[in-house]
Amino acid sequence: MATTNDLKNGMVLNLDGQLWSVVNFQHVKPGKGGAFVRTTLKNVLSGKVVDKTFNAGTKVDTANVDRREMTYLYQDGVDYVFMDGDTFDQLTVPGETVGGAAKYMLENNTATVATHDGVPLYVELPASVELVIQHTDPGIQGDRSTGGTKPAQVETGAEVQVPLFLSTGEKIKVDTRDGRYLGRVSG
Repeated sequence: MATTNDLKNGMVLNLDGQLWSVVNFQHVKPGKGGAFVRTTLKNVLSGKVVDKTFNAGTKVDTANVDRREMTYLYQDGVDYVFMDGDTFDQLTVPGETVGGAAKYMLENNTATVATHDGVPLYVELPASVELVIQHTDPGIQGDRSTGGTKPAQVETGAEVQVPLFLSTGEKIKVDTRDGRYLGRVSG
């Protein structure tokens, strides 16, 4: 248990049986009336964002969320298996929990896995990953009608829009949040 005076960004609260992460908070002391705390909360599981106001000093139930770096080992049916590098414990994360992150996960790469009471909540990838283009059509010189990009399939199976000059076998940097092409990786 904590009070609203202890709130910090990233703290996870248990409100009505649901887990909410504090995105933003502001202590407000109006000239008239009691002080209050205005918060922006994000549902840990659904991603839904809401604004909620608490009276100052109100007790809130905090949730113990364990975030740790883990190595992605392999896919087992619809589930994904991760390993803790310190304890070598393996954790199976359901496909729904991994969600869109699966499009950018390569075996033996690290990701942050958040759990609450041993239940996986979400998987967070680094901001960008380096992937090899498995297939893309050759760019046609002078073809700029498409804005200078073409679809390319990377080694994880995801499709990324890349500039026309890139070809199959090249390594590129991809933004894991929105799947944008960020640049070519040399070497």
